[in-house]
Amino acid sequence: MKNKKTLVIGASTNSERYSNRAVNMLVGKGHSVLAIGQKAGEVAGVKIQTKAIPVKNIDTITLYLNPARQRDYYNYIIEAHPKRVIFNPGTENPELYQLLELNDIQVEVACTLVLLATSQY
Repeated sequence: MKNKKTLVIGASTNSERYSNRAVNMLVGKGHSVLAIGQKAGEVAGVKIQTKAIPVKNIDTITLYLNPARQRDYYNYIIEAHPKRVIFNPGTENPELYQLLELNDIQVEVACTLVLLATSQY
């Protein structure tokens, strides 16, 4: 399996949250993980940043923010130029899909946890 450097936007220290489970699962599967969330903290050894952080060579950004909260990250995501952005359930955003596709960034509407569990990540 190839290590896919992943940025989780909407990360949470709350173990009930899917973003928390995603960080744990990504780390467990050997991926390099960066995380941005509303509150600072740590999950599976990954520090959750509360502001956009400089990133390079990102393979995947996986979103756990509702569409209204995603607007603050549009330019950040485009400038990070990941290979793909995963829109997890509840994050679907046709406006952002268009912006990403215009910038040659793959849009994937899927569940990161399912992709990881079924070796499709």
